[in-house]
Amino acid sequence: MIFTGVRYGANGRDGGLFFRKVTALQSFLPGSSLGDFPPSLQPREDKVVVIKQYASAFFGSSLVATLTARGIDTLLIAGFSTSGCVRATMFDALQSGFVPYVVREACDDRDARPHEANLFDLQAKYAQVVGEIEAVALLRAVRIMVG
Repeated sequence: MIFTGVRYGANGRDGGLFFRKVTALQSFLPGSSLGDFPPSLQPREDKVVVIKQYASAFFGSSLVATLTARGIDTLLIAGFSTSGCVRATMFDALQSGFVPYVVREACDDRDARPHEANLFDLQAKYAQVVGEIEAVALLRAVRIMVG
């Protein structure tokens, strides 16, 4: 499992227009605990955490190299928001040669309408949208194959 987190430097200067337009991103400034991983989803010390400043987990990060070095070719994508970070990450995954799966119950948005519209569009053209049960089955199948 690879986690992505968002962190900005002082005043969010490393976030550009994205930071200026989306005021909620101030939660990721130094000293704010609002952008921390929730207690139920803390990455262990042996897990990779990729820090990003923009919508896609791939943009300006080491994620492609990290996944390639580990021999990973298929991704289960989850996060907030479906119309923003999840969609941007999925596109960059697809365009970088990975097979993206978006986990329906592990994504959300500010409103149900863009959430559902984006899931519909992603399934139709770009990714496999799967439910939690199917995602868990995929993970179990990989564990069995890898051993």
